[in-house]
Amino acid sequence: MIVVTGATGNVGRALVRVLAGAGERVTAVSRGEAPPGVRHVRADLARPDSLRPALDGASVLFLLTSGDFTARGDGGAVLGDVLDHARAAGVGRVVLLSSQGVGTGRHSPHLEEAVTRSGLEWTVLRPGGFASNSYAWATTIREQRLAAAPFADVALPVVDPDDIAAVAAAALREEGHGGRTYVLTGPEAVTPRQQVAAIGDALGEPVRFVELSREEARAGMAAFMPEVVADATLDILGTPTADERRVHADVERVLGRPAGTFADWAARHAAAFR
Repeated sequence: MIVVTGATGNVGRALVRVLAGAGERVTAVSRGEAPPGVRHVRADLARPDSLRPALDGASVLFLLTSGDFTARGDGGAVLGDVLDHARAAGVGRVVLLSSQGVGTGRHSPHLEEAVTRSGLEWTVLRPGGFASNSYAWATTIREQRLAAAPFADVALPVVDPDDIAAVAAAALREEGHGGRTYVLTGPEAVTPRQQVAAIGDALGEPVRFVELSREEARAGMAAFMPEVVADATLDILGTPTADERRVHADVERVLGRPAGTFADWAARHAAAFR
């Protein structure tokens, strides 16, 4: 059985769907709603004991942590407790959804270190920015055909969450991924201005773009994420390193097909912006 934490997010929900569609036994773990069609356990990684019912009979574990959890100073120790419970339950393989920022020094490596020291077979996924982050524009695009963002012309190779889920499914189900760290990006770098234009193309009508200052963007982000995470994210968006700008080939290497483009993602999710 495969246990998927964070099962109702952009990656987790897609991963549950892929695994269930492949005939795998899946337990979906979340703090709230249950995804349809699979066993669900309400639990919180911040309370490791709450995971015990989910881990009963499990052999493989997918770990997806929230921004609040990532920002905790004791997050590595808490995740270590989660992994101790997993090992005691008979889990032999763990896949962690981390961040490209760990590899570039933007984010702390403490969660990855907990996984690599766990004694379990491990795979680490380091995605760049998510295409689905553009859902932040959904309300203003629907109501005003307008989107606002900082750093209008800084291009990054954002990745489709469905591609992250597909790579995670491969690492959870297949042999040969143990001890690997995969950097996951889209196939081309796109700017916020270009992303908004792609959404307009998917809608069949133009969407106006307004550039925000860093301070304006930070104020908005701090309303729903820890300030340290907001600052690190803005650093990447505004002054990316050469590696953060680079297209990585790991999605294609694992899946045997090219990563999806932002335009493809926008076309599939146009209904969210109508």
